[in-house]
Amino acid sequence: MRLLPSFVALALGLLASADSFLSPYRVHERRGHIPAGWSYDRKHDNAATIPLRFALKQSNIDAIGDYLMEVSHPESAKFGKHWTAGEVFRKFSPSGESIGTVLTWLEENGFDSSRAKLTRNRGWIEVEATVEEAERLLQTEYHVYGHETGQEHVACDSYHLPEHVQSHVDFVTPTVHFDAKISKRSSSTSPDGTARSIGQPGQGTYPKTTGEIQTLLNQLEDCDQQITPVCLRALYGLVYEPLAGDKNSYGIVEYTPQAYLQTDLDMFQSNFSENLVGVAPKMVSIDGGYAQTEYTGFDYNGESDLDLEYSMNLVTAAQPITLYQAGDMVEGASFNNFLDAIDGTYCTFEGGDDPTQDAIYPDPYGGGYEGPEDCGTAAPTNVISTSYSYNEADLTPFYTARQCAEYAKLGLMGVTVLYSSGDYGVAGNDGYCLTPNGTYSLNGTIFNPSFPGTCPYITSVGATQVNPGSTVYEPEGACEQVIYSGGGFSNYFAMPDYQKTAVEYYLTNYYPQYPPDIWNASGTSRGYPDIAANGANYVVAIDGTFSLVYGTSCSSPVSGSVLTMVNDARLAVGKSPIGFINPTIYSSSFTGIFNDITMGGNQGCGTAGYTAVPGWDPVTGLGTPNFPKLVAKWLLLP
Repeated sequence: MRLLPSFVALALGLLASADSFLSPYRVHERRGHIPAGWSYDRKHDNAATIPLRFALKQSNIDAIGDYLMEVSHPESAKFGKHWTAGEVFRKFSPSGESIGTVLTWLEENGFDSSRAKLTRNRGWIEVEATVEEAERLLQTEYHVYGHETGQEHVACDSYHLPEHVQSHVDFVTPTVHFDAKISKRSSSTSPDGTARSIGQPGQGTYPKTTGEIQTLLNQLEDCDQQITPVCLRALYGLVYEPLAGDKNSYGIVEYTPQAYLQTDLDMFQSNFSENLVGVAPKMVSIDGGYAQTEYTGFDYNGESDLDLEYSMNLVTAAQPITLYQAGDMVEGASFNNFLDAIDGTYCTFEGGDDPTQDAIYPDPYGGGYEGPEDCGTAAPTNVISTSYSYNEADLTPFYTARQCAEYAKLGLMGVTVLYSSGDYGVAGNDGYCLTPNGTYSLNGTIFNPSFPGTCPYITSVGATQVNPGSTVYEPEGACEQVIYSGGGFSNYFAMPDYQKTAVEYYLTNYYPQYPPDIWNASGTSRGYPDIAANGANYVVAIDGTFSLVYGTSCSSPVSGSVLTMVNDARLAVGKSPIGFINPTIYSSSFTGIFNDITMGGNQGCGTAGYTAVPGWDPVTGLGTPNFPKLVAKWLLLP
C-alpha cells in the first residue's frame, strides 16, 4: 500500500491535503555509489539547518530542440531568424501551475509563505529547514561525507517526492548532488604551499607540454615539429581580412586562477604578428574574475596564453577578442557561473545555480569576491570557445540536461558554442575510466565520455596532428602525440536527428569490435566530437619562454577562429551569424566540406579506442575546417 508516507507525515503532526493522500511518494533521484575520494562519516545532526532548494520545471523545454532546429537547419524557412533573450525567457519560464503546486505542497507540510520563498525570476523555491524536517519532507536520511582533502559535504543516497509534485520539479538540493564540486589537483600548489584550483572546472582538462623550445621554427616544412600560425593558415586555408568590424565578436572563456600574461602575448605576437604587440583582449570579469599575476608558470598561464595567442593572431587585429574571466582566487567558478553572466534568465532556469555544484557569490568563505553574483551582465559573443570539461559521469543526468538546455538557448540566440572534447581518448579526465559499479579507476575498462562534449546542442572539437615526416599539404591524422582526441558516445544524451545519418553510417560500416558493456553500443546515443583541428606541437609563449603544447585545448579556439571569420563574411553582407552549426555541417549540402581524417585513433581504458575512418567517426568527427569551402557554402545560405 503506497499511502504510508502521508500517514507518517500526519502522525508527525504535519498538515496534509487530500491530494497528498492520493499522491504516493516516488523516488525522484538516486545515486548509485559514493564518488571517488569521498567516504561516509556520520549521520547528520537532526537540529542542523540546511537550505532546501527546489528547481522548477520549465515550460516547453521538451520542444527546445525543435525550436533550435527551426533556426539552425539550412533547409528551414526560419534559418538564421534567431530569438531575442526576452523571447527565450517567455517561452521557457516556469508555469504558474508548477509554482503553485510546489508551494501548496510545502504549505501542507508545515512550510508556509513566511518560510517558502519563490526566487525573483521564478526558477527556485527556497526553504530553510532542519535536517529532521527535510528528512520527513523528502522521505530520506541525510549524512555527512568526508573527502580525502578534509572537506565535508551533506548529502543523501536518494530522495522522494509525491507523484503529483514530481512533474513540476527537476531536482532538489542538497540531495544526491555533490560529485560535481570543482576538484583541486593535489599536485598543484602555490608558492606558499597551499593547494590551488587549477584548470577549472574539472581535473585533467588543462593542456599538456613537453617543455621549452630551444630553437624556434616558423617554416611550412617544419609544421610536423612545431605548429605556428602560418601552419594553421595553410592547413585550413585561413587567408582572410575581416570586414564586418564591431558587428562581429568572438569570446574565450577562462577560469581563475588560469590567467594570461600580457608579456607572453607580446612575446608571441612579436614573432608572429607584430601589429598585435601591446594589444590585450577585452576583459569581462565574472564573479570577481581577473587576470591574476600572483602565481605564474605553465599550470597557471598555459591555457589562457595558448587560447589568446592563437585566437587573436588568427582573427587578426581587426577582430578584437573578448575574454570571459570567471571566478575569484578563493571560490573559483563553474560553467554555470559563466552562463549566469551571459544570460540572466539562467540564474533561475531549472532552479539556476546548485550550491553543491556551483560557486556561490558573494563568497561565503571570506577572502574572495564580495560583490553580487553576476547575472546577465555580459553579452554573449557570436562564437564562444571553452577548453575545459567534466566527465559526464561527474554529474547527474538532471544537472547535465539543465545545462545542455542552456546551450540550446544560446543557439536560439545565434551563438556558436564550442567545447574541447578531452585529451584522453575514450577515457575521462586524467585517464580515469569507469568500473561496473560506476566508480572511477585508472584500471577501469568502461569508456568515460566528456561533458559538455556529449551535449547535442554544442559543437565538440577533437584533435588532429601533422603526422611525423608529413607536410601541411598532406592529410592530417588523429592526434597521437602526448594526447589522444576525446571521443565516443554519451551515456546520458540521445542521438540528435541531425547526426543520425552520419553516425549510423559509421556504426553500419565500422562498428567497434568491443563488448557492449564497455561502451554505449545502443546505436541511439549522441556521438562526439563533431569536428576537429590540430592539437599537437603548438609553439606557445608561457612565462617568458616558448614551449611545445598539446591538447584539444588548442583545437577549440582555432576552430572558433575559423568560424568567427565565416561569421565576419556573412555579417559583412548583411546576413545573420551562423549560430548553432551542427544541423548545417551534418546536412547533405555540407558533405565533403570538411577535411576528412582517416588515420589514427583515440586509445584509452586499456583499448585502442576508436579509429578515424572515412566520414564521421568518434575520434575526429566530420574532420577539420576548410575555410574557403565553408565560407562559400555559408554565404549561399540566407
